[in-house]
Amino acid sequence: MSVDVKWHLVKEDGVMAKGQSVGCQDFQQTRTSRRALLQVGALGGLGLPLSRLLQAQESAGNAAKAKSVILLFQFGGASHLDTFDPKPDAPDGIRGEFGTIESNVPGRPICEHLPKLAQMSDRYALVRSVHHKSSSHNPGAYVSLTGRESLINIVTLNASANDFPHPGSVVDYLDDEVRDVPTSVALPTMIADGPFRTPGEFAGFLGRKYDPLWVLKDPNSKNFSVEELTLPESIGVDRLEDRQQTLSKLSALSRLAETSANVQGMSDYQARAVDLLTSQATRQAFAIHEESDETRNRYGRNQYGQSVLLARRLVEAGVKFVTVYYSRAISGWDTHKNNFSTLKDSRLPQTDDALSSLLTDLEQRGLLDETLVYWTGDFGRTPKINKDAGRDHWPACGTVLMAGGGVQGGVDYGSSDATGAYPDLDPCTPGDITATVFHSLGFPAETLIHDQLQRPLPISNGRPLMPLFG
Repeated sequence: MSVDVKWHLVKEDGVMAKGQSVGCQDFQQTRTSRRALLQVGALGGLGLPLSRLLQAQESAGNAAKAKSVILLFQFGGASHLDTFDPKPDAPDGIRGEFGTIESNVPGRPICEHLPKLAQMSDRYALVRSVHHKSSSHNPGAYVSLTGRESLINIVTLNASANDFPHPGSVVDYLDDEVRDVPTSVALPTMIADGPFRTPGEFAGFLGRKYDPLWVLKDPNSKNFSVEELTLPESIGVDRLEDRQQTLSKLSALSRLAETSANVQGMSDYQARAVDLLTSQATRQAFAIHEESDETRNRYGRNQYGQSVLLARRLVEAGVKFVTVYYSRAISGWDTHKNNFSTLKDSRLPQTDDALSSLLTDLEQRGLLDETLVYWTGDFGRTPKINKDAGRDHWPACGTVLMAGGGVQGGVDYGSSDATGAYPDLDPCTPGDITATVFHSLGFPAETLIHDQLQRPLPISNGRPLMPLFG
């Protein structure tokens, strides 16, 4: 059931925008942002003194560098030992088949199959001590996406309206900027473990209105277009005011509506899509065919590479939060068998091309300092190589790459032990990662949102990793 969560928000003329204002009468005659009022709501929910809360807000605001976020999520769980935390001195059964190459940061070797990223190691930070308790894909992805452990750690965990929301949905809810483009976009596929839809990729208890705008198409396709953002020929711009007629025709046209019609709250989603139809900025952002062949080839002529390129175009257009899933639909990172051949043949070169091109382009366009990029997944992989030349699920230790948005390049936070099995120094959680992301955007972790029972919950239960910001 879609639930419209109350905001502690009042309009400039003093009329409630949503819900009821409790103890906020003094604010009704003043123009107050949604973000500030949600933070004031923390007073009752957490018992924080006003001075402490305002100090947290000021601290986050002063450190805020990011205007947008690109989340690259490796569904299935990428092996930290075979990417950014190699153990060349470990025994054969742990070290694996790959060698290492020196990066341009002394003492920071990188997997030999990531040569481009090795030569720009000074552009990104590595958090090598991330751990959690969820060993199955859906619970693991849920905690990595939202920073919240699921109450049940089972393979069959399914997305529900009670879930903690995706960070892009949280940002959409808190953001009070009017823009001509969507606040949060996810592509090119939804993620699921078999028939069980992964929790944490949707807006959860915030309601479908705050779901990311899904683009479930392959940007690498020659006929790529976003029909959800294109008017049917029979509908002119002058007729958009007739929302009901537009929605009915859009429903018949849109593949997204056809595939997701069983999702409750779709009417809000469609209404928002209609609002975006007249936005030239939105349609222009998706015009990936306007990129040169040289640029497209540099990112990689595959679904992942072109999705990452599209993410760059979206943040350039003003989209606040873009999520790109490297998932099972494009053969994800769940390498129980043939780990090394699978990574060598596709996953690593595609990551090397796409991520290095993204960081290079953002830097050259003057956007890296205001765009936080982070690369993560469900969990790490086992240090011990199994009988099928694969690595299994391992939530006890993993690596997250972070760049831009005020994060210092070339910095390592934490470390794993000699075999990559457990954190050795400065262990941290996915909650700390989400707190860091929100901090970069200027949202203190104490900022409150409310679940379906109107219980106040902070947007993160972790702490920002401040050493990353210098």
